[in-house]
Amino acid sequence: MAGSRNVTQLLADWQAGDSQALNHIIESLHGELRTIAGRYMAGERQGHMLQATALVNEAYLHLVDAEVAWNDRIHFLAVAAQTMRRILVDHARAQKRKKRGGDDIQVTLHEAQICDDGSQPDLLDLEDILQKLSNVDERKARIVEMSFFGGMTQEEIAEYLQVSLSTVERDLRFAKAWLVKELKI
Repeated sequence: MAGSRNVTQLLADWQAGDSQALNHIIESLHGELRTIAGRYMAGERQGHMLQATALVNEAYLHLVDAEVAWNDRIHFLAVAAQTMRRILVDHARAQKRKKRGGDDIQVTLHEAQICDDGSQPDLLDLEDILQKLSNVDERKARIVEMSFFGGMTQEEIAEYLQVSLSTVERDLRFAKAWLVKELKI
C-alpha cells in the first residue's frame, strides 16, 4: 500500500500541473485500484466485455479529466471507486439499450450481505435505488458506495467524511435496511 503522505504529495503535484504525477499515483495505488475493480467485476456476468484491469484503465481515462480538488489517498480511492461504478452502470445501460430490454446485468453484493437469500439485484436497479437513497440522504449513499463498492473500511470512511466512526456504523446499518426494503429482498 502506498504511503498516504507520498500519494498526497503526488496529488498536490498533479494539481499544480505535473502531468506525470497521475501516472505515479496510479502506479502507487494500482493494487488497491485493481482490488476495487475486482470487487465490482466479481458480480458481473460471465463474458462481460470489461475485465478488472480494463475497468481500472477506463477509470484512469476519466480521472485524467476530472476537475477535483484532491485531498489525499482516501479521497482519490473514493472518487476512483465512484468512477468505476459509473462506468459499469453506463456500460450496463448501453447493453440494455442494445438488447432493448434483454437480460439485465447482475451485480453481486455478497460482501455487503444485503441479499441474505442469495438473490442478486440488477445493477441498473441498484443504481436507481442508490440515487433514491442519495436524494433522501447523500451521506448514507456515499457510505454505501465507499463501503460496498470501494472496499473502504469504516474507519477510512469516517476519516474521509470527517464524521465519527459511530456515525458511519449507524448510517451503514440504516442504509442496509433501507436498501433491503427498496430492493424488496
